[in-house]
Amino acid sequence: MSLQSASSARFTFSPLPITLTPSDALLSSDAGLLPIRQFDERLGFSQQLADALDDPRDPDLIEHTVPALLRARLYGILAGYEDQNDHDALRTDPVFKLVAGRLPTEADLASQPTLSRFENSVSIKSLKRLRDVFIDQFLASFASPPRHVLFDLDAVDDPAHGRQQLVLFHGYYEQYQYFPLIITCATNDLVVMVSLRHGTAHAALGADEDLEYLVGRLRAAWPGVQIEVRGDAGFGVPWMYDVCERLGLIYAFGLASNATLQELSAALLERAEAQYEQTRQPQRLFDQFRYQAGTWAQARPVVVKAEANVCGTNRRFLVTNRPGAVLYPEAAYDEYIRRGESENRNKELKRGLAGDRLSDHRFVANYFRLYLHSAALNLLVRLRQVVAVPPPAVVETTPVMADPVARRRQHNQRRRRDPLGEGQPGTWRLLLIKVAAEVVVSCRRVVVRLASSWPYRDYYEQVSQAVLGVT
Repeated sequence: MSLQSASSARFTFSPLPITLTPSDALLSSDAGLLPIRQFDERLGFSQQLADALDDPRDPDLIEHTVPALLRARLYGILAGYEDQNDHDALRTDPVFKLVAGRLPTEADLASQPTLSRFENSVSIKSLKRLRDVFIDQFLASFASPPRHVLFDLDAVDDPAHGRQQLVLFHGYYEQYQYFPLIITCATNDLVVMVSLRHGTAHAALGADEDLEYLVGRLRAAWPGVQIEVRGDAGFGVPWMYDVCERLGLIYAFGLASNATLQELSAALLERAEAQYEQTRQPQRLFDQFRYQAGTWAQARPVVVKAEANVCGTNRRFLVTNRPGAVLYPEAAYDEYIRRGESENRNKELKRGLAGDRLSDHRFVANYFRLYLHSAALNLLVRLRQVVAVPPPAVVETTPVMADPVARRRQHNQRRRRDPLGEGQPGTWRLLLIKVAAEVVVSCRRVVVRLASSWPYRDYYEQVSQAVLGVT
């Protein structure tokens, strides 16, 4: 069938006499992007990102501005279009044109080759400016200087999609990959810093330098802030302890087990086993001691958790300078394992927003892609905070993070009570972004018509009122 005949094709389905035919109206399936774009405008979010990028093109020959190119990719990611190829179709979409600042009747947006050139033209200087923009936006997300902020450090495996520069085979993950470093804030869920690294990098490679830069920026803006950092055993290495102690940070890092640690904790594990055999109830015991590995300049406090249950035994170690850890090792450990919430941000970035789709050839272009996907997550996180329903006042008598059943129950209750404030990207697409609309352009205004029978209109109105400041 030729393209000409396809444009006027009709299809009939059974058992009912249903006929499908093309429409000449301006239609879109992503009208939920419009209130998000309004929120973006309110924050100046994407404009700040665009201002950080160099534009080496001749100004007299520019058809697509840097802000328009960046917004095409940013909102494409939010709507589930993870790659540049998708924009060959989206470039005519009326909602994407409105998001870019064009009328639906005006010229089409950038095609895949233009967007590819855009991503590959980003310089290292631009990446450094983007780093500062992320920190600036993090600082601006607080109405007043906080007294305490808590950061989680994560090394995230990012499987390759071809033969990109610096993709290498990682033996633990058994794949060719990049190995990004992500620093998120547990206080407000924002991605604060990202670093793209080669596939066989150590989990903590460059984390000390990133942390020192971040701390310098924060203390310049908030001189009295107390800064705390957490990370798994991949970050439990001497240079991370040294930088945290030199900068006066509170830290808690997992510590890989070894023969000496097992010997020091053997009595605790035996006691947990004995209590389990006696009661047939799961046991979870804690202790602390000072320990100095051969590569450490000094001894440091280590918290040990020993578990015994129907599945057997388990020991975990934590090195921390957290105040009170010596007297209350269980509380210190429970505070550390709350870092599991940062894994949800990583999942949103990788799965919900395709943050692992770093399929450009050049390393620097993929670094920029990582920023784009992280920015999409940050915009969504900021919007979630605006529309979120205030949580009920609940006094926890048992550490929820230590009880998988209670943790899952609490998670499900939160999601049911507040599907947007707690919703992941897929939920936002279902309840808000993916809505069909007809766009009507007149000489005075643009009208976007939604279906009156759409079941999620209340959510659309809730978000629109929130971003417009309507009470």
